[in-house]
Amino acid sequence: MALDTIPKQEGGKLKAVASGTLPNGKPVVVNSDGTVSVVAETDVSQSVGTPVVYESAGTAYTSSVYDSNSNKVVISYRDAGNSFYGTAIVGTVSGSSISFGTPTVFESAQTDRITSTFDSNENKVVVAYSDSGNSRRGTAVVGTVSGTSISFGSPVIFDTSDTREISSTFDTSANKVVLAYRDLGNSNYGTAIVGTVSGTSISFGSPAIFESAYTTRTSSVFDTNSNKVVIAYSDVANSNYGTAIVGTVSGTSISFGSATVFETANAIYISAVYEPSAQKVVIAYMDNGNSNYGTAIVGAVSGTSISFGTAVVFEAARTEEISIGLNTSTNTVVISYADFGNLEYGTVITGTVSGNSISFGDPLVYESNEVIYTSVAFDSSSGKIVLSYVDDTNLDYGHAAVFQNAYTSTNLTSENYIGMSQGGTVADGSSATVDIIGSLSTNQSGLTSGQSYYVQTDGTIGETAADPSVFAGTAISATSLVVKT
Repeated sequence: MALDTIPKQEGGKLKAVASGTLPNGKPVVVNSDGTVSVVAETDVSQSVGTPVVYESAGTAYTSSVYDSNSNKVVISYRDAGNSFYGTAIVGTVSGSSISFGTPTVFESAQTDRITSTFDSNENKVVVAYSDSGNSRRGTAVVGTVSGTSISFGSPVIFDTSDTREISSTFDTSANKVVLAYRDLGNSNYGTAIVGTVSGTSISFGSPAIFESAYTTRTSSVFDTNSNKVVIAYSDVANSNYGTAIVGTVSGTSISFGSATVFETANAIYISAVYEPSAQKVVIAYMDNGNSNYGTAIVGAVSGTSISFGTAVVFEAARTEEISIGLNTSTNTVVISYADFGNLEYGTVITGTVSGNSISFGDPLVYESNEVIYTSVAFDSSSGKIVLSYVDDTNLDYGHAAVFQNAYTSTNLTSENYIGMSQGGTVADGSSATVDIIGSLSTNQSGLTSGQSYYVQTDGTIGETAADPSVFAGTAISATSLVVKT
């Protein structure tokens, strides 16, 4: 630290060098080099890193999930370069890129309809699939991540019939895995089953029918506010209308309320996610009744039912290969898709839920080739989204890219707030005076006597805490604030 930047305390005031212009009467933070700056926000644009190949062979049925115990992303897929075996690989996000370990086979037979979820109670990855080497029986297997590799227990059959359209979620209240699927052995009825992970194995209860009709394109999600499972699907017996139903897990069983139609048209490529800050379910799909546009709708669970707002178009062109995920660091949903209005390029778009609706930012191309089998996983340790997909123009190789949502950053932390600037506006590099914590500032106006105030991330003060929560002080008059002690 340069001597001329070392802050000096004189009574209740701090003398320091300003980094950037320092307005009068504003919250101030101390920087790591000893300079001081006004609290401020910076807008960061959305961006995507360079795609990385994780499988140099024909890849299909990709499903990605984040393991919050190991802070790794696991991608499961069918490997045409190895007899179509079910395979999984572990990815590590670093900055705007992702690197991978060595692939591991979880099923030594042709494997289709792959889905995966993370059991946060047992810290295990659960992969479910249709085992074409065993009459397409519904099968699941438990994986354990260690370092950059994953190992698996023995596969367990959950349905002895031909099983398709499998989706999965984890009920964090009951600590159970829930699988939804189309049961070809029972008239293609929509069916669900509850699984319990123990060690490296999984056991199942009895299957329960949620739709006594031909059901396809299922997507499952867990609503942590209502502690309910929501299954979205296309009801073939009802003109392929987009439909959703609420399930309640009890022990090793699941029961359902009444189904609700969310789209009175053929809904294709259905993918659902739960947005916890808004406490809403978001379903993305291709709306065959509206020129095959990419569309999303917001649902609210109440008891054993779900109601929906008005559908919103996020891509005014034919939209296929839709998958949706959640970025909890920005409280936004992220949709990956193939944009047929732009040569089927891999595209990503971010949505923000407000009430019963959703609004979208600008789309961003992450792959300038045709994409299929897209999947979205949020790496909470890096705050980044991993987009996995198959590059249909490049020999169907498995690819992944790291996506950064647009966000607003702040230089305010829970520890670096120092006090309020005073003495007029100070230019960058000039000496500044700060009324430090424990002193009295008279540089405020419009205060309410006796009201507590908090530093906001944009450099203002307000009556409610921001994130991070930084207490500024308590007003003793309309112009005086006792700075935090």
